[in-house]
Amino acid sequence: MFSNIYRGKKILLTGHTGFKGTWLTTWLLHLGANVIGVSKDIPTNPSMFNILKLSDKIRNVVLDIRNYKDISKVISNDKPDFVFHLAAQAIVSTSYTDPLETISSNTMGTTNILEALRNSNHQCTAIIITSDKAYDNVEQIWGYKENDQMGGKDIYSGSKGAAELIIKSYYHSFFKLRESNVCLAVARAGNVIGGGDWAKDRIVVDAVLAWSKNKPVKVRNPQATRPWQHVLEPLSGYLNLGKELFNNKKLNGEGFNFGPSSEQNRTVKELLSDLSRYWDLDTNEKIFIVKDPISFHEATLLKLNCEKSLALLNWRSVLDYKDTIRFTSEWYKNYYTEPDSAQIKTTNQIIEYENFAKNKKLAWTE
Repeated sequence: MFSNIYRGKKILLTGHTGFKGTWLTTWLLHLGANVIGVSKDIPTNPSMFNILKLSDKIRNVVLDIRNYKDISKVISNDKPDFVFHLAAQAIVSTSYTDPLETISSNTMGTTNILEALRNSNHQCTAIIITSDKAYDNVEQIWGYKENDQMGGKDIYSGSKGAAELIIKSYYHSFFKLRESNVCLAVARAGNVIGGGDWAKDRIVVDAVLAWSKNKPVKVRNPQATRPWQHVLEPLSGYLNLGKELFNNKKLNGEGFNFGPSSEQNRTVKELLSDLSRYWDLDTNEKIFIVKDPISFHEATLLKLNCEKSLALLNWRSVLDYKDTIRFTSEWYKNYYTEPDSAQIKTTNQIIEYENFAKNKKLAWTE
């Protein structure tokens, strides 16, 4: 997998205790990497990171990336071969209640990572993850390309758009130079689902918590449409991008979208109906109820154009919609019936995903 590029390598992963970070940590361990995880806390309870007991399997560093001195010390001392920067305040609703936390985490946190890499200047390949919401969403029906305008109307989108501008300026000012030992690329993805997520105000999380108690989930907008993708899809993109950037410095400074095909688009109502089939609910009325509309702006449609990732990285999504639903539902159902088997289920899903990709003869599986 990934030409064994990560085996034995030292990988610094920020935000490793979050949903995507936990899956990426598990996959990197499966690939034989030495992981240094950096997070300021365990963001949810329950926590997939705690359930899988990952703190016993990696070097677990507790710090806030907004503290430049602390993150700089880790990067300069450990000199990681790869950096995957995922740490962020990632909840849109929280950006309205705490805009300062959102802006400082997503903008200054990213700046501190870049500045620490600049000052360390050791041989390093860095993948900086932002979000599909970094794009200025004008509700267009076609997918956003990597050269579309950044920055949205809400605080979360603005913070991610600002981070993109900072990344661009750091690249052109420092990392583009011949004497720089740091190569970086930007990855964007969104609407990720999968087992082990317990963050607030996420539709799948709200659903499984309600259904585990045989109650209907409350939804804001059942007709909102999203291109749903399993968490392993963008993670395969990040890992593939890291491998390609390590081998091809011409990708330095580039940004890439990672998302599903347009056939994955489904409404919230359709998503819940399909997920609920795994939960033995008594009646259809127990699937969901509509609550009061939200008081803040929320996009009804947002999807990415991933042609660049296909053309330059030979990356495309692996799972169809049916398997995306199955992977997600089976993980949660397994956890709520046999919580001690979560580690086995997680690893088995990674292996199954790899096998799906092998059958499609994707280049990163070699």
